[in-house]
Amino acid sequence: MTVDSGAQRHSLSVLQASTMLVGMVLGVFIFTAPTLAALNTATPIQFLGLWLAGGVATLIGALCYAELATAYPDEGGEYHYLTRAYGEGVGFLFAWGRMTVIQTGAIAAVAFAYGKYAEVIRPIPIGEAGAAIHGAIAIAVLTAVQLRGTKDTVNTQSVLTSLEVLGLVLITVLGFMVAKGQPVAFDAGNSNIGLAMVFILLAYGGWNELSYISNDIKDVKRTMAPVLILGVLMVTVLYLLVNWAYVSALGIGGLRKTFTPAADLAGLAFGAAGAKIVAVIVCAMALSTINASIFTGGRTSFALGRSFGPFSMLGRRNEARGVPTNAVLLQGVICLVLMALGSTTKSGFEYMVAYTAPVFWLFMIGVGAAVFVLRAKDGGRERPFKVPLYPIIPAVWVCVTIFMFYSSLNYIFGQLWGKMTWGDTGVGAALGLVVLALGIPVYLMGRGKASAA
Repeated sequence: MTVDSGAQRHSLSVLQASTMLVGMVLGVFIFTAPTLAALNTATPIQFLGLWLAGGVATLIGALCYAELATAYPDEGGEYHYLTRAYGEGVGFLFAWGRMTVIQTGAIAAVAFAYGKYAEVIRPIPIGEAGAAIHGAIAIAVLTAVQLRGTKDTVNTQSVLTSLEVLGLVLITVLGFMVAKGQPVAFDAGNSNIGLAMVFILLAYGGWNELSYISNDIKDVKRTMAPVLILGVLMVTVLYLLVNWAYVSALGIGGLRKTFTPAADLAGLAFGAAGAKIVAVIVCAMALSTINASIFTGGRTSFALGRSFGPFSMLGRRNEARGVPTNAVLLQGVICLVLMALGSTTKSGFEYMVAYTAPVFWLFMIGVGAAVFVLRAKDGGRERPFKVPLYPIIPAVWVCVTIFMFYSSLNYIFGQLWGKMTWGDTGVGAALGLVVLALGIPVYLMGRGKASAA
């Protein structure tokens, strides 16, 4: 194992990178977010329109990331952009937050969802701990795959993403078969567009992870924008088809009454066997998301290790396999600790979502604003791709991220703090913010040691 030489590998094609992006976005949230969104929309047309709006908002964010990623291609992704825009302190705090809260919490959340559905296939009847065991095994196995090298990781991701897409296509076909060409039922309800978008954009989350593999993409300055745009468009089309199938078969009213719409469709088509069919599909999607997230997650810690002396061990790479081994191992350990933490709550999945959401959207605000900051500070740099309609597009994205940060806090802290218990989402969110804040003294102490040395 040697310190990375900085050599750029550029091994991923447009198709492979697009596959990685689709795998990062498609996941278990498409099986939960539609019901939560339907509860806050009035009509099927409004429901589908908001899913389309979610795709448009995601595309706007992707355009901003395309400019940053092509101007500053680096495995550090957002860490690299934030450090350039605001300085080492903000960059460190983000890398710390991503290592301890954002990425690891997101991996743990998906692992809990995987565990819930794995329980349907092979139950471990010990409550939330059973799901945690399934999820922890998945994290450990996929981390081991990562350590074998980039090629094995990409091949694994291609297979898992293919299963994801086929699964969603199957659910879509089942929906239209069950509907038998009947018109979509009109069932008016209450409308809360803001809250509906919280859940819809949660389902679209993960596309920004592609910035962490920009240094692995062939001819990144020319292909990053097409990869991002193509990937987002593919996801948007799939999401629209699946949700159209949901409302066609179940009606908007029926969708509001179930938190397992895909299972309901499979049940209508196949009876009791449908539950296991859906469980297999969801498990494949969750594994794909976990695999892609582990791959990109270690890159931030690796970039931090290269630039922050006290964490230099994280900045080492196994040159033979092209893997930042120490960073990936540390990430795996933190994920397993979070799985153990979540197993003590009522719902490890919801707890981990609450743990990550406010911290994630806080830094997304900073990345959106970095488009403006870096154009002002580094105007002479080559920008192979520039955000169209500047400054309107990045301004819209900054507004979206501010709204999402506010909405995540408003939703999570919806009850009085004094009435919360350990397993409530508000406590999980507060814990994530506390862990982020702990990064400040860690940075100050580490910088002091570096200066003394």
